Amino acid sequence: MKFHKLLPLLFLLCSFKSNDGSEEIVGMWFTQDKASKIQIFKHDNQYFGKIVWLKSPLINGKAIVDEKNPEEKLRSRAVLGLSIFNRFVFEGNNSWTKGEIYDVRTGRTVSGKLSLKNKNTLDVRGFLGNPIFGKTVTLIRAE
Repeated sequence: MKFHKLLPLLFLLCSFKSNDGSEEIVGMWFTQDKASKIQIFKHDNQYFGKIVWLKSPLINGKAIVDEKNPEEKLRSRAVLGLSIFNRFVFEGNNSWTKGEIYDVRTGRTVSGKLSLKNKNTLDVRGFLGNPIFGKTVTLIRAE
């Protein structure tokens, strides 16, 4: 068989994206209390999550702001649109690590790990130092 006949087949095989599961967390997720929705997305082989919906986005007619942030100049920024999952890397086996989680309720940034339990359940573990000393919350896919 001549090479020119194999070329279309080779092109087709090379164009398929590998299905390693790395993008399974991409999409919309409700927080455990369903008070907010987080959009997880991929950018430059890292994964991020931002708040895109709040059940109660206003307090006394004004947008909820990041009032607990340790940096005073950031305390007036809106919570809606805020990035709370940053720079996660796919490690295989339904696990994303080496990222940081910003907790709007406390103003703290902690190390994090994301673990996909099934296609609709994502465990988010935040910790300081060792993952054994942390807390896990569960997100539910919002479709």
